[in-house]
Amino acid sequence: MSAEGFWDNPEAAQATVSKLSAVKSVVEPAKALLRNVNDAAELFEMAQAESDAETFEVIEADLANLQKQCQQIELSGLLCKPDDMRNCFFSIHAGAGGTESCDWANMLLRMYTRYFEDAKYKFEELDITPGEEVGIRSVTLRVSGPFAFGKLSCETGVHRLVRISPFDSQKRRHTSFAAVDCIPEFDDNVDIEINDEDIRIDFYRASGAGGQHVNKVSSAVRITHEPTGIVVQCQNDRSQHKNKAQATKMLKARIYMLEQQKRDDQIAKLYSNKGEIAWGNQIRSYVMQPYQMVKDHRTDFQTGNVAAVLGGEIDGFIESYLRYRAKQNSKSAIPNKEKGKKK
Repeated sequence: MSAEGFWDNPEAAQATVSKLSAVKSVVEPAKALLRNVNDAAELFEMAQAESDAETFEVIEADLANLQKQCQQIELSGLLCKPDDMRNCFFSIHAGAGGTESCDWANMLLRMYTRYFEDAKYKFEELDITPGEEVGIRSVTLRVSGPFAFGKLSCETGVHRLVRISPFDSQKRRHTSFAAVDCIPEFDDNVDIEINDEDIRIDFYRASGAGGQHVNKVSSAVRITHEPTGIVVQCQNDRSQHKNKAQATKMLKARIYMLEQQKRDDQIAKLYSNKGEIAWGNQIRSYVMQPYQMVKDHRTDFQTGNVAAVLGGEIDGFIESYLRYRAKQNSKSAIPNKEKGKKK
């Protein structure tokens, strides 16, 4: 970063800064923990020599904090996949159900943006399709920060909401579904070739309720990769060129992940084939009626504080899934002793 001309290419420079930030987020807490442990050890020796009961109480309180710090470092060690450190494209799609599902997708968007703010992640809206009456039909965000993809990939899947509908005059209980999708953002030099004859590019006017989302020219871009059926679109910028570049980057990321899935079926079904956005496919349920509970069906982690979760407090769910994923990976790494035995 101190080299001459480092900032001549702002995008490349920013990518390096992001990598540095991600590495620091792992190294610095470990250094801080080591310092605190050494300080506690010295304080313990002093207290032991002087038989100081009050200092022993202080050390006991410090040990609880050290354990929490150690758990956080252990958690960062679970984010060890090659792409975990990358920024990501994060999408929410409303399921079947019209107004209910669009409102639920909007609630999820609010939940995640609050989580991004608490986690000090930067995010920008690349594309949004408003609901017919309320909420959103779909939205795509670019999220940047240390281990953004590693953490947010834990949220991929169908999310189910059970509540008394505010849109039902008879106050009946409704179930709504929305799907969350997450793909890593790759550098421009990612080894993915896209033939011009395999893609269809459509330009259209940006949609929205007004303001910066509405253009008088067709600046929004939609790219369809016909061999795979993958469709990406971007309308964030007023520049058609910039929108096309961002959409192309998203397309390369999706194709890369699709190819990776073909090579390894154990890579979680993160980006496609999530199944129908409906019953039987949900990874998490948010129940507001007849009782209060949010439960992850993969890990069985749950909490009764629905309001806190919808306010962005989802660290517990992410941490529990990272530990669950690590256990599953360790099981799959154990060789099958029965293989090769004669019947």
